[in-house]
Amino acid sequence: MTPTLLGLCGSLRAASTNRLLMHEAVRVFGACRFVDGNLRLPLYDGDLEAAGIPPEVQTLADQIAGADAIVIATPEYNKNLSGVLKNALDWVSRTKGAPWRDKPVAIVSAAAGRAGGERSQFSLRHCLTPFRPCLLPGPEVFIANSGAAFDDQGQLKDERSGKGLTELMQLLRSKTTD
Repeated sequence: MTPTLLGLCGSLRAASTNRLLMHEAVRVFGACRFVDGNLRLPLYDGDLEAAGIPPEVQTLADQIAGADAIVIATPEYNKNLSGVLKNALDWVSRTKGAPWRDKPVAIVSAAAGRAGGERSQFSLRHCLTPFRPCLLPGPEVFIANSGAAFDDQGQLKDERSGKGLTELMQLLRSKTTD
């Protein structure tokens, strides 16, 4: 059976290094049905929720529920996860069915700074905890100086980073067959 891998990128920018990292993670994961989750959602607002869960939010919740595994690429904005990613978590938390529950989730990050998004991963793990996914503890993949980290084919240049990503994605893949 071909697993379904959902990718969530906390940056909306088409040329984002986190988007590159997410796609590199998918390549390394191997054969799968890849779904690129759409995080272009309205800002969470209780009045909007009272009118009904927006269709694009329900689609995302359904994609999470239907995925065999999830990889999240989180940028670091002001020492934290992006507002786009936090907004998506807030919206999905308002849907029925606990879509995150027991889902294998790998987190990766790319950032211009020397820590490679370490703080954004910490804050994302904290935000995901109430939803009770199966968060992989590592290996941690932090891509520092991300603007120079990828070659022309979108693959990581640094062998050590590539090995860490490969190990993480192999672990994520193994969780789809448990």
